[in-house]
Amino acid sequence: MKSCGVIVEYNPFHNGHRYHLEQARQKSQADVVIAIMSGNFLQRGEPAILDKWTRAEQALVNGADLIIELPVCYAIQSADYFAKGGIKLLHSLGVTDLCFGTDSASELDYEAFAKFNSDNEEIISKTFSLLTDKGMSYPQQMTEVYRQVYPEWPLDFNSPNHILGMSYAKENQKYPKQMTLHPLKRVVSNYHDKEIISQQFASATAIREAALNDKLIEAKEVMPNVTYRDLEQVPLVDWNRAWPYLKYQLLTKTPEDLAAIYQMVEGIEYRLIECVKKATSFANFVNQVKSKRFTWARIQRLCVYVFLNITEKEMMAAWDAPYLRILGFNDKGRKFLNDRRKTATLPLITKVCRDNEKQLELDIKAGKLYQLLTNESKDQDFARRPIYLKMTNSFKI
Repeated sequence: MKSCGVIVEYNPFHNGHRYHLEQARQKSQADVVIAIMSGNFLQRGEPAILDKWTRAEQALVNGADLIIELPVCYAIQSADYFAKGGIKLLHSLGVTDLCFGTDSASELDYEAFAKFNSDNEEIISKTFSLLTDKGMSYPQQMTEVYRQVYPEWPLDFNSPNHILGMSYAKENQKYPKQMTLHPLKRVVSNYHDKEIISQQFASATAIREAALNDKLIEAKEVMPNVTYRDLEQVPLVDWNRAWPYLKYQLLTKTPEDLAAIYQMVEGIEYRLIECVKKATSFANFVNQVKSKRFTWARIQRLCVYVFLNITEKEMMAAWDAPYLRILGFNDKGRKFLNDRRKTATLPLITKVCRDNEKQLELDIKAGKLYQLLTNESKDQDFARRPIYLKMTNSFKI
């Protein structure tokens, strides 16, 4: 079976995501489309508005054939590590193609960029280390590096999906048999758009804003019916729900305790403790902490590490033991899994049990803390089987 992968979050699933799945299948001529999807916590450092099982079902109903969870040790990372996890899982299944969205204003040959990056890795690294303005954010630093190394090549490190696309390309380049890349231009809405400006497409940001502010009806036309139903019926989660728990962690931990948390660098723990005492909300807290070096997304990720109480040691251990956690599939996805069961280079996991509980330790902890935010009794990991969607003539509910 010819296969195409997508690396996604679906926070929540909307018409743009359905278009992405349709285009992935069309551009790659794939028999099966595999979605590597973040679980309950996301790349920009926030809890998902809907739990991973709800979002997996939305994707299956709207065209994905197989949903595999991106482990939390990769899902809550900067672009390079996020891409490293997603690409690793796809290559472990022998996936042949990758389709990803891009919001870059300029055309870029991603495969050529990846090869250039690989061929010039040493000079790029050296140029980065010689930057004199240490107050720049990472995107600003990388823009300056490539301006110096290859001034003829305009690269924009301020567009989130474009940054991820470049990260996917760089990571894919490291494998002997590379996936064919299919960049897909974002339609109508931009990643950060907070307004519903089209009757067909809107950003996930705009949909979350509408859902969390009791204006969901205004966004009804930009999402499948199943997503609209879930946003009406399922408990919605955001940082406002998690804020009291994060605040408790920061107020009760010592600077020494916080220093053991993953990515707690440059004495930022002291700033977190000082700012949380004065903060009136999560947004107010992040605004007090952020700086040129510590962007909003970086602080949010750090807050996730604190909320989940993830140490450097725990994160490293999770990276050393990757796996394929199956969240759901249809008939095509099940056939693909059966075909790959003997050749997959990572263990396939369909249920949590004693044999794999230790390996999934971080994801289980993340699931339990997410469950705390939903006030639901059903566990996110134990006693869960993959969703099976029997294929019919239509995927749409």
